[in-house]
Amino acid sequence: MALGSVSVIAANQQQGEVTAIEKYFLFVGIGPEHVGELVFLNAQSDLDAELGSASSQLKTQVAAAQLNGGENWACIAAPIAESTDWDAAVDLGTGYAKGVEAVVDCRVINGNANRLTQSQNKADALLAATGRRIFFMIAAAAINNDAEDGQSWSDYITDTAAIVTNAVAPRVMIVPLIFPDALGILAGRLCRADVSIADSPMRVATGTILGRSSADLPVDMDGVTYSNAHALALNNARLTVPQVYADQAGVYWSDGQMLDVEGGDFQVVENLRVVDKAARRVRLILISMVADRRLNSSPESIAWATTRLSAPLRAMAKSYVFQGIPFVADIEPPQEGDIAIQWVSRTEVRIYMVVRPFESPKTITAYIVLDLSAPA
Repeated sequence: MALGSVSVIAANQQQGEVTAIEKYFLFVGIGPEHVGELVFLNAQSDLDAELGSASSQLKTQVAAAQLNGGENWACIAAPIAESTDWDAAVDLGTGYAKGVEAVVDCRVINGNANRLTQSQNKADALLAATGRRIFFMIAAAAINNDAEDGQSWSDYITDTAAIVTNAVAPRVMIVPLIFPDALGILAGRLCRADVSIADSPMRVATGTILGRSSADLPVDMDGVTYSNAHALALNNARLTVPQVYADQAGVYWSDGQMLDVEGGDFQVVENLRVVDKAARRVRLILISMVADRRLNSSPESIAWATTRLSAPLRAMAKSYVFQGIPFVADIEPPQEGDIAIQWVSRTEVRIYMVVRPFESPKTITAYIVLDLSAPA
């Protein structure tokens, strides 16, 4: 006869919180201090103390991001020297803890289209090696408005657009320095705590950009001020730029355009960000399912796995209405059939998932008609 025995096992269902890296960016750029190190910054950081009192390419963009990012903003900075290996700085920053969502490359691209390929390849290599998903934001040169040997807006738009001509880099965004700190302004705008990753930087309700006004808009060699006509031309070339609205105070932004192919799903940054967020969370669940026989081809198992895999999507889909005002989630709630599980063999499974962003009005037209009917 066996002896009496009681065991209590606390099963780990892996239902805890996941560390979020969204809105946590790595800034890489030339700076005088802490070269080869990581500098951790937030909204309260003294940038002169952390990045050096002298002006630098890196500090200019970080300062703009700090101002536009709001009270909960934080980032990692990786100062480099002119001769420093950029690749090593990116590895150092993206390899820290859970990583970062984006790399803000403060070095001006200066017409070197190879930088686009290098950045896309780096993002692809990081995804392949570690499963980490990042995108790159890269600065393009400001206009040369010297009166004698400078550029007209036509020259500048042509030269800047040439950088991205025929480029296919869905994880790369190019930001012309219409303002000297335009890259940092946009990076901060994308990281505000009161704005979803599913929102475009074009969102006017976010407010005007901080630190710059329409009085700071640059002129070309002929003294012509940057206008929405120039913004449209740059936007049509797949660049992301500031814009203004007539009779609306302040400066706002265009779409955050990625260099995806024409017709691609990831031509704007918000689409890429919501898919990346879902992928990061689903990946952790999938890792925990490796060689777990609870995932099998039985109907009960498929239902269990579908429920479990849909959990991060349901979390991303939590909207709320307060006082009649909708606070919209990152994505729409998952529907029946949005997750499908296919058994390829007894040891290989494929999972298909659908993520649905909400609509976002970027071109709005109102028609006003008269009612001249006789009163009732």
